[in-house]
Amino acid sequence: MLSPQVIRRAPKVLLHDHLDGGLRPATIVELADEIGYGALPTRDPEALGAWFRRGADRKSLELYLEMFTHTVALLQRRDAIVRVAAECAEDLAADGVVYAEVRYAPELSTEGGLSMDEVVEANLEGFRVGMAQAAAAGHPIVMRMLVTAMRQFSRSVEVAQLAVRHRDEGVVGFDTAGPEAGYRPTKYLDAFEYVRHENFHVTIHAGESFGLPSIWEALQFCGAERLGHGVRIVDDITRTPDGAIHLGRLAAFVRDRRVPLELCPTSNVHTGATATFAEHPIELLRRLRFRVTLNTDNRLMSGVSLSSEFAAMEAAFGIGLDEMEWLTLNAAKSAFAPFDERLRLIATIVKPGYAALRAEGSAVVA
Repeated sequence: MLSPQVIRRAPKVLLHDHLDGGLRPATIVELADEIGYGALPTRDPEALGAWFRRGADRKSLELYLEMFTHTVALLQRRDAIVRVAAECAEDLAADGVVYAEVRYAPELSTEGGLSMDEVVEANLEGFRVGMAQAAAAGHPIVMRMLVTAMRQFSRSVEVAQLAVRHRDEGVVGFDTAGPEAGYRPTKYLDAFEYVRHENFHVTIHAGESFGLPSIWEALQFCGAERLGHGVRIVDDITRTPDGAIHLGRLAAFVRDRRVPLELCPTSNVHTGATATFAEHPIELLRRLRFRVTLNTDNRLMSGVSLSSEFAAMEAAFGIGLDEMEWLTLNAAKSAFAPFDERLRLIATIVKPGYAALRAEGSAVVA
């Protein structure tokens, strides 16, 4: 069995986490006080965290997204963005995450007069501050940013250009997020074409609530290298009466091409994509050897950490250290960091970290 201590100490890699979905409740209260934001139901951090979790767990992606109204309202100033990004890095590092790609939509933080460039620069500055503080605390982490365009807005090309403009400062890719129904990936082809022509990276929220058509479009028209969620690929997998598993053509393509799936089980339960954690397709997809990665999505909204997601995997499916390392290596291989950086991450941090934990376990048994 994986103990909570082993899970937390194990080096972990996170590919799907939203900055505006991971604020500390205490920080929310303080930022709200600074600007006189009065829409919060309570100023007690513990009660506030529980309120966000209840609001997100309504079995609907659209209702889930409503909770971001409050966090985004507090991210309209440079100093607030820097603080939240720094705390994000510190929190992930304290949880044993050694490399993270955290995404944010800069167009959400322009109501107070900031330009989108200024939002990205503040986000990256916060990551630098947080990385330095985490290293000083003995928990080094590498933080990178994914720049997201919101589906319901009309600035995808502008946001794609923004992502490319900051590629040498810590931005590693372009993403689209927001409601899937009515906003298919092909609506933003010009943005994806621009990113690909610039030899940059693309991950797309697809196959969370809309299903197989969004996955197919994201891959075959938009050039997605990874699928944000992608959980509905399971709809193209069938079990015959004799127990055999059959992959449809799209599922086979995703597995054969080793397309990474940025799976977020607890979040999927809250949005209604799956009924319970134990029923989540992640275990089937793992056993079928899809390129599965485990992620948090929104730590505040879903009340999770990457360690708690691994603990839930152990409780539901009985995974051990080998499976945890496999999931982590999948994420490290699928990161948008340069090839040499990925190799160093795997060879000098991930594999040695798991080898040391195995050695400790063997010593205890002996």
